[in-house]
Amino acid sequence: MFFLEAPFIAIRSFFEAGGNVLWGIFAVTMLMWSLIIERVWFFRSVLPAEVQKRKAEWDARTDRRSWRAQRIRELLISEIKTEARRYLKIIQVLMVLLPLMGLRGTVTGMIQVFNVMAIAGTSNARLMAGGVSAATIPTMAGLVAALSGYYFAGWLQRKADDEIKQVADLLVSE
Repeated sequence: MFFLEAPFIAIRSFFEAGGNVLWGIFAVTMLMWSLIIERVWFFRSVLPAEVQKRKAEWDARTDRRSWRAQRIRELLISEIKTEARRYLKIIQVLMVLLPLMGLRGTVTGMIQVFNVMAIAGTSNARLMAGGVSAATIPTMAGLVAALSGYYFAGWLQRKADDEIKQVADLLVSE
């Protein structure tokens, strides 16, 4: 257990220096990444089977040209669209929320600095440094966490759009 002691102490010190806001940033980041991982798993494992199921349903039809058949085709495409875009808006909202949570950490850290200045004056730099670190660490953590999801949110959106187009091309009317 000795080899895990140093990383544990470093992480604990980071969270103590950043204040309570870091725990909220951590929770939102874990939720965002859980949804991102779920979506990647969905696109790689679940969606191909769903597409094949919809294609088999479309291929089983004898009538593919009537108005009713076209509405059924639109329904099949819409079902895939709904499944492919599930959780994407939530991921995007969480990505936008993270820097705002970091900003909240900045405000609470600056309040600590002003409290120290009100009580001890400007002569105690050591106490003021604690508030400054509590102001900057959550800002950095919120931005880094948001940026970590930025690429994947865009990739998931493009992947969903591509899959929807492929399904539309797959379900052709004769």
